[in-house]
Amino acid sequence: MRAAEDSGALIVSVDLPSGVDADTGQVPGDAVRADATVTFGTYKPGLLVDPAREYAGAVRLVDIGLGGELGAYEPELEALQYADVQRLLPVPGAESDKYRRGVVGVVAGSARYPGAAVLCVAGALRGGAGAVRYVGPAADAVIARFPEALVSDGPPAKAGRVQAWVAGPGLGDDAGRLRDVVDADVPVLIDADGLRLVDRDAVRARTAPTLLTPHAGEAAALLGVSRGEVEAGRLDAVRELAARYGATVLLKGSTTVVAEARGGGAVRVNPTGTSWLATAGSGDVLSGLAGSLLAAGLGARDAGAVGAFLHGLAGRLAAEGAPVGAQDVADAVPLAWRDVGA
Repeated sequence: MRAAEDSGALIVSVDLPSGVDADTGQVPGDAVRADATVTFGTYKPGLLVDPAREYAGAVRLVDIGLGGELGAYEPELEALQYADVQRLLPVPGAESDKYRRGVVGVVAGSARYPGAAVLCVAGALRGGAGAVRYVGPAADAVIARFPEALVSDGPPAKAGRVQAWVAGPGLGDDAGRLRDVVDADVPVLIDADGLRLVDRDAVRARTAPTLLTPHAGEAAALLGVSRGEVEAGRLDAVRELAARYGATVLLKGSTTVVAEARGGGAVRVNPTGTSWLATAGSGDVLSGLAGSLLAAGLGARDAGAVGAFLHGLAGRLAAEGAPVGAQDVADAVPLAWRDVGA
């Protein structure tokens, strides 16, 4: 392997780079780093999920006539394409008003982290819901940036009608507001500090959908393992979290994956994104965006997958190969939406 890499020659792998795990995307030891991989019949998980994806290079799928045989099997992974996302995007009808389109509530931010609230609301306002209610101590910062937001400093239960809640970004140690949200009988997205504070039994007891959106470090803390273990085995980690919490889980990272509540069904792999999205506040925008899709009527799995797709595409459009901030990503979500909906 090292001789091939040191030679400077173009390295092409056939079906899969030697040394990577086809089913999990793990790389247990030495492996070939290919410039390109020609694979057959169907994409293997190891070609879609990091760390193995980095070893595959450019991937070309060759049809060898397995369509009928493949149709008899339940896939372990799936990736939404433009047409799939276009079909799922919530579009208002002639009789729609802000309430029919959905209202998303946001419980985020603190005196120390008011920007998290602003960025979460920014994502929510661009996610398809008709209105955003913000509840928390960063109301002045939110209303200064987004006068269309509906703000309140009281408990979430008294903030008014919502079809979904987003809780956690920049929340600090405000467990009381989080409990109020978890007790609500509407879909809930929990991120960031909310993941640290939430009670697993309370999540499992919920009857309305729950979407958890950890990055690898947060997932590691929830599972009681190292971050490296999560990054080396994303599929196992996201399925285990979904099973433990009885919730849909969106595991963020170089490969973003979404597992259905309780870990069943195919894991969705997000095909969009850019390394420039690794910037402070980017996850807050994604939380607001996905939460807004929940309020607009998408199920937790679809809201997570569509939110990640739009967020990744917005990051790519905003960056164009250069550094961007989280607000730039939020501002590019309408461009991504138009690109998908065209």
